[in-house]
Amino acid sequence: MEVQALYDMLKKVQESKGYYFNKDQKLTFELLEGLLENKKRYGYMCCPCRLASNDRDWDQDIICPCVYRKPDVEEYGSCYCSLYVSKDWNEEKVPHPYVPERRPEAKFR
Repeated sequence: MEVQALYDMLKKVQESKGYYFNKDQKLTFELLEGLLENKKRYGYMCCPCRLASNDRDWDQDIICPCVYRKPDVEEYGSCYCSLYVSKDWNEEKVPHPYVPERRPEAKFR
């Protein structure tokens, strides 16, 4: 799958749920390329901003969209890697603070 196809597919699905791609399309496409690279490498699209273990069960929490996306977007307007953001975040209606890592340290191998 190419990056544009992934973008088009995910945009349609995720916007209907209230999640938007970062308006910085260069960053967005780089992150999507990372997802596709991780799919080739591991067989699943884990977050490109985190280190995967190559164990799907262990990495289940960071398969995109990760389980941390919802609380991150609700609290900060953006997920950890800034791939998914709120509409207000994209429209500069809310601040863009640093989003801290929510993944438990025990998950870092």
